[in-house]
Amino acid sequence: MGRQQVDSNSSFALAACAGFAVGTALTAAAAYAISSSRQRSSTPNDTANTSSSSSYSSTTASRASRAQTTKMPSEIRSEQLSRNLLYFDEDGMKSIATARVAVIGLGGVGSHCAHLMARSGVGYLRLIDFDQVTLSSLNRHACATLEDVGIPKVAAMQRFLERICPDRRYLEIDSRIQMYTGDSAKDGNLLDGEWDLIIDAIDDVPTKANLLVHCVKKGIHVISCMGAGGKSDFTRLHVSDLRSATRDPLATKLRTCLKRRLKNDKIIKDESYLDDTDKISIIYSSEKTVVKLADFTEKQKDEGIHKFGAVDNMRIRVLPVLGTMPAIMGQSLAALALCELGKKPFSPFAGERLGKNVRNRLLQHCKRREKKFRDTLEGPAQEADTESATDNTNDNGKKRKQINPNDDWRPACVIDNKWVGPAQVDLDDVEYLMAEVWRNRCAVNGDRLGTVLELVRWDLSKPSNPSNLVLMGTKALQDFDKAYEKSGDGRDSIAPAVREKVEARLATAKVDCF
Repeated sequence: MGRQQVDSNSSFALAACAGFAVGTALTAAAAYAISSSRQRSSTPNDTANTSSSSSYSSTTASRASRAQTTKMPSEIRSEQLSRNLLYFDEDGMKSIATARVAVIGLGGVGSHCAHLMARSGVGYLRLIDFDQVTLSSLNRHACATLEDVGIPKVAAMQRFLERICPDRRYLEIDSRIQMYTGDSAKDGNLLDGEWDLIIDAIDDVPTKANLLVHCVKKGIHVISCMGAGGKSDFTRLHVSDLRSATRDPLATKLRTCLKRRLKNDKIIKDESYLDDTDKISIIYSSEKTVVKLADFTEKQKDEGIHKFGAVDNMRIRVLPVLGTMPAIMGQSLAALALCELGKKPFSPFAGERLGKNVRNRLLQHCKRREKKFRDTLEGPAQEADTESATDNTNDNGKKRKQINPNDDWRPACVIDNKWVGPAQVDLDDVEYLMAEVWRNRCAVNGDRLGTVLELVRWDLSKPSNPSNLVLMGTKALQDFDKAYEKSGDGRDSIAPAVREKVEARLATAKVDCF
């Protein structure tokens, strides 16, 4: 037995060493292949100093040609993405590899998002930014160095990404040194074509609003980053819809701008886009801004403030930025995007933790509703069923803990194809359903203010567990109950499109083992 154990351990050690050797060999082969390719295709322009936009332009064609001719062995690319493959599986990685994604804004947030998208296997990236790398942007940019100061941000990003994957068969980088404006005459074909996702890392409110309007009208899912400046507490980051963002000045201004712009729009006739994360998802920080915009200097005031903006009608005052915040928010954008593209989406936690009193109220109402429903089918519980519940003394004559009158002590069963029994949830389940599944709003119409929210069993043929409880406001619940009285199914009160979304959310809910 001891000999078998030794042989087993030895075999495992040999296998591990062999795997390490293969990985090392592949890495060495990759370095040699890419290095040789670069040496064969290098030109004087490739080694020239590219510290300005003009010098960058002189090397663009050479670089593009080199990227097209550089070939990576397929096994090298496979090894690069092997950890991602283990996470997303083959179908997910195929979806990521064939995705078309545009990243607009390549500053602190956008650069961190773009480089992780490229590292993770996204096949086509369009990088859009008009600005250049400055010395002051080096504290937060994902890849720019002193050598990149003065060249376009998209150029610095492309040069960096080509060092990770120079083969356009696996990573096609479409760099656009251009400002997105929302004006089709100025933008040209900047956002033409089909898009799986658009990443918004713009820090100017009017331009940001233009992009979001474009995406909503075209039916393109956009993931948008709110303000990263003047903040530092990464524990206050949230993923939500645009309406839910709190204590974020950029989000507040953006909502106001969108409402004004779309007030009389012929295509977008309501404000549902503010609540729909399938249209607009955002990442924001609920931390109160701790540092204000920098004041204008005396020189700026004397010479005229309007002369110091990089572009007309855009923010002039300098925003204090701790480099870690745009990095974390940019990587969060990438995580959200990759999990959606890779068909492994997660359900972001939204909102503050519910107080115990709120959770308890929801739980008791749910229990009472389930008990009442059973009573309508088979009549109230008999005395024998409730005697132990009402007796407040034990065998020794001592008082025991008061039994909750909303608890149903009858065993679960099926009556007329309808499941009846005690509510299959506890306080933790209630918090999970409220905050993570339904995000503190009515699942039917999105109401969260001016209504009383209740947990309601969706499919009466199934138990009242987390994957079958829906959060509804007063109006939606009244319609649901009226439909049940009329047809025997409360779901008949809900529009097919809404019903489909509700059932999709229910499918993501986790059910604990009881």
